[in-house]
Amino acid sequence: MVFVKRHAIGIALTILGLSACISTVSAVDNEYAPVKQTPDTITAFIRGIDVKDGRETLQVDPIQWFEGAAADERFLKDEPDSGLDGAPDGYYIVNDDEKLETLEVDPQAAVLMQIYDRTGSLVDATTEWNQAIPLAKFNAVYRNNGVLDVSDYPYHLTVKDGKVVRIVQQFIP
Repeated sequence: MVFVKRHAIGIALTILGLSACISTVSAVDNEYAPVKQTPDTITAFIRGIDVKDGRETLQVDPIQWFEGAAADERFLKDEPDSGLDGAPDGYYIVNDDEKLETLEVDPQAAVLMQIYDRTGSLVDATTEWNQAIPLAKFNAVYRNNGVLDVSDYPYHLTVKDGKVVRIVQQFIP
């Protein structure tokens, strides 16, 4: 009987250990990683979405997005008397000109979200890094701001041949 209990405890500890390893791997895969900026990337707040005659456009307010050491450097340059030694929360936004631009969206544009209203309940509005959703769903999520207003987040837009081909929501802590 003692052997069975030890064996059961050993199995339980093995399962617990494997679960911890699997959880750790999942957590590592689900960590924040900055969006790679390329010459084709525009970071902006999306202020409106229009669909007319089968053509979709975004009204965007381009910004400068800084994070990490670059955010600290720019923050300290812009806010030398803040009393802080770096950008709060590790990011800094500069929006010197709030003029809107209109960008056409490719109908096949990829959309990657970090956080949005998935179910109508604030409890379910959790962060899931780079969750791909169809463009039509993004439009619906953007318009449904009862639980979480995704227009409050910046987006990294990749523009190729004059059209937005990729939309990546930037998470803000």
